[in-house]
Amino acid sequence: MTTTHELAQVNISRMKFPLDSPEFKDFVDALDPVNADADAADGFIWRLQSDAGNATELQIFGDEWLLANMSVWRDTNALTAYMYQGRHREIMARRREWFEHVHEAMTALWWVEAGSRPTLRDAEKALLHLREHGPTPHAFTLRTSFPPPAAAQTR
Repeated sequence: MTTTHELAQVNISRMKFPLDSPEFKDFVDALDPVNADADAADGFIWRLQSDAGNATELQIFGDEWLLANMSVWRDTNALTAYMYQGRHREIMARRREWFEHVHEAMTALWWVEAGSRPTLRDAEKALLHLREHGPTPHAFTLRTSFPPPAAAQTR
């Protein structure tokens, strides 16, 4: 079976400290190795990055205190397998040291046509939709996910 859709994900976090502060050093030092792990992960397709190789200077919602991570994966299984292993898992365990706890949705998933690459504006729309409507086929979470559009599956 061939799928014509891929899974986009965005995760945003509100920093407690400036990115160049001593408090953020461990996080910043881990960016390149964690991104390299993602790039090599089974099911990884693409990630948002600037010429620096990460997305730390790109703004989402026009807020300089928000960091955005956006990528495209084969499916939810591939994303989940990467998220909960190795260096990424180690960094996630320390996220409260660097990022504020926020009560609104900061992570959203949605299906994109294979080969298309989402923009930060697409990510903003997905997060706002999830915050307003909860998980739907338009924007959802790993806990409450939806399959790709039915028309996307062919034999």
